[in-house]
Amino acid sequence: MDKDLIFRLAAEAGFTLTGELNVGALNFIPEVRAMCSADKCHNYGHCWTCPPYCGSLSESAEKASHYSRGIIVQTSATMEDDFDYETISETENLHKTRFTDFVDMIKEHKKDVLPMCAGGCRICSKCTCPDDPCRFPDKAMISMEAYGLLVCDTCKHSGMKYSYGPHTITFTSCVLYNVTP
Repeated sequence: MDKDLIFRLAAEAGFTLTGELNVGALNFIPEVRAMCSADKCHNYGHCWTCPPYCGSLSESAEKASHYSRGIIVQTSATMEDDFDYETISETENLHKTRFTDFVDMIKEHKKDVLPMCAGGCRICSKCTCPDDPCRFPDKAMISMEAYGLLVCDTCKHSGMKYSYGPHTITFTSCVLYNVTP
């Protein structure tokens, strides 16, 4: 897959902002992964794509090490105030839909990619974890945070903003890939 194609697909998916991911600066931080255990999102131990079931930090770093390129994609919106949960929810849903569509478009051209989404998997209304296998293992995606990435640092090291000012909300995801002739 070439860089021009992946950026064109990102534009077709409708993201607000895109940028090249600095894969050399990916830092898999134990403290980020440890934040998941606080279970503020209620997915810890209840979702196949979240810790502790999504694999260890060293497994995450190993998976990522097989890719030489990446793209960061963001969906950003302006809120009426910092408590505009309707805009936050709408923007999150829009970003997740765009990202799923984007990954599907990429996979039409290149099967071997590593998508990292924003937040937990929302494919199923209730995850089968831990009693039954994942219903959609080919579609389920692990979040950047579950991989141990501090999203603000990943953006910074890739020349992207993480925050776009007061009364804005931005969701960030990325896809790792290799360039093919």
